[in-house]
Amino acid sequence: MFIEVEIAVPVHTAEDAAEVDRLLKQAAGVESESNKASVEIVRRSLDARQRIPLIRIRARVHHGTEPPVERSITLDFKQADPRKRVVIVGSGPAGYFAALECLRYGITPLVVERGKDVRDRRRDLRAIQQEGIVNPNSNYCFGEGGAGTYSDGKLYTRSKKRGNVERVLQMLVDHGAHPDILVDAHPHIGSNKLWIVVQSIRETIEQYGGVVRFNCKVNDFIITSERIRGVVIDNGEEILGEAVVLATGHSARDIYALCAQRNIYIEAKPFALGVRTEHPQSLIDSIQYRIDATNEEQHTTATSVPLRNHSLPAASYALACQIENRGVFSFCMCPGGLIVPSATSADEIVVNGMSMSRRDSAYANAGTVVSIERDDWDHLTPRYGALAAMQYQADVENAAYLSARSDGEAKNLQRAPAQRLTDFLANKISSNLPPTSYIPGLVPRDLRDILPISVHHRLNLGLREFGTRMKGYITSDAVMVGVESRTSAPVRILRNRETFEHVGVQGLYPCGEGAGYAGGIVSAAIDGMNVAQAIAARIFRAA
Repeated sequence: MFIEVEIAVPVHTAEDAAEVDRLLKQAAGVESESNKASVEIVRRSLDARQRIPLIRIRARVHHGTEPPVERSITLDFKQADPRKRVVIVGSGPAGYFAALECLRYGITPLVVERGKDVRDRRRDLRAIQQEGIVNPNSNYCFGEGGAGTYSDGKLYTRSKKRGNVERVLQMLVDHGAHPDILVDAHPHIGSNKLWIVVQSIRETIEQYGGVVRFNCKVNDFIITSERIRGVVIDNGEEILGEAVVLATGHSARDIYALCAQRNIYIEAKPFALGVRTEHPQSLIDSIQYRIDATNEEQHTTATSVPLRNHSLPAASYALACQIENRGVFSFCMCPGGLIVPSATSADEIVVNGMSMSRRDSAYANAGTVVSIERDDWDHLTPRYGALAAMQYQADVENAAYLSARSDGEAKNLQRAPAQRLTDFLANKISSNLPPTSYIPGLVPRDLRDILPISVHHRLNLGLREFGTRMKGYITSDAVMVGVESRTSAPVRILRNRETFEHVGVQGLYPCGEGAGYAGGIVSAAIDGMNVAQAIAARIFRAA
């Protein structure tokens, strides 16, 4: 028996667990010293709409009974049967959660990953950051854990109807994530901690008889009589299974090209493209928390101590508007974060954002992007067919690379083209650029020379609209870094809505963000679980 209550308390009060416990019991009409009452926090969120920010806490106060104790999900797993094997291409959240779900049915998951394990992958991230060297198979997009591992670990999702979000979060907690993600309204793990969780998930897969193989790039599919039998990796080895899950992530252009070559039905898909906009975190704090940044005693710079109270998290924002029938919006906002190079080829510039668990960088960044629709890429369709949107994306990334390369330079070492936000709006090249978190460095360029005309035009109008909604957003201290282009897959691999199986190839299960069916860590994980359940149903039905 429980009573559900909600309280709103100042931030400093929320840090006092005993006081929160007392206030929740008081709200439920239960004596605070009662030993027969216990508190189960259900949801916690920051409400910054007031002059003084508050923490809203929803909880169940149990009276006379103990709150339910979460049972480890790994207790549901069975030892894998080697006679029932599923090949999973990709070790991101879709691939790994598909593998974990297979273990619930005793099916052996064999995961093949083109990149390195999550620990060794970090060396290649340092190489691209410090030396501008891009390993096409091991980078911020490819490698164990997928693109989300080293680009923040945000867990917020609107995909409540797709599957069991709580199960995904509990699985992450079982493998080392902080239990706060079970109650926080916008849960976040952090790139410095998520890799440990990913490694722990792999250890569970292997403990129950699953197999994970790294440095195994898929070069071909084994298809006979419209049924996939397995895959061929780059050393010529054939890996067979009763089904193949294609969970490659949104940047596996070679897999998309292979699908087109092998007549596996795919289609071009809308995505979004633009830049990553970086502000001093102290400025975003002053706007969102209504701190008087004009007060001389509170004045700060991007590299100084933030203005906000130490109890408050780094402030974030979400902005969106419609410009000429297209969405212009902030994407993957990283408070207290860094901009990182996310290219998967040496001849492109792609940027993304990330935050560590403490979100304590002096900078705030977010993608500022425009929806890309069929009208934008249709001129490429006669030549590229279903890969036209992908080619549109690639052309912009290559333009950014060529633009930022210095005269006479043989190659661009991942320096990114950039403009101050105010100069972007004024259509002029910045004479200099503000400090940035982007380690490879920025080069002043006119982003009109890189972004498609329609994208630049809508960004210009959209930013002006953002400035009216968020006073102080438009400032010369903000820099726009090109290009943010890997917002989602530009290709969808077609599948049956009910069975999750490809519409033309039996036994092939397109899955997750790379197949066009998810948009983040949690939704990709849910999709992986759903696909594995569909495969299990088919395997046991056939048996």
